Amino acid sequence: MFGALVRLVVILIVLAAGVAFFLGYRVADHGAAHPASEPSISRDSRPVDTSKAREAGAAVGEKVAVGANEAQRALESATLIGKIKAKMALDDTVKAASIEVENDGGVITLKGSVRSEAERARAVQLARETAGVTAVTDRLTLR
Repeated sequence: MFGALVRLVVILIVLAAGVAFFLGYRVADHGAAHPASEPSISRDSRPVDTSKAREAGAAVGEKVAVGANEAQRALESATLIGKIKAKMALDDTVKAASIEVENDGGVITLKGSVRSEAERARAVQLARETAGVTAVTDRLTLR
């Protein structure tokens, strides 16, 4: 579900960038849709600099792509955290509500308090077994 949401967001952002890019061409050409259409009457006889419109469109497209990449990383991080928290919530030996899960590029940090060493070991094991996890940092404390 999160993967589909990420794809949808990325597609919408790319479409918006494309529209902004091509709209820049149309605005720079005074809204002329086709070169064969009648020339518009302009009070300003100076030539239009289309390179500025192209540069602006390219800059907008680049910013949109960067934003889309950041959004995708944030959603992937949230998805990974959600998978780990769900595993802990479904496990009878782990009290998931007392454990905080953080993700930094696949490195998971577990914080909070646990009731026993067995609960700590199980929480760490569940995190390590999750696809996408590269390392687990244990900062859990015993009550």
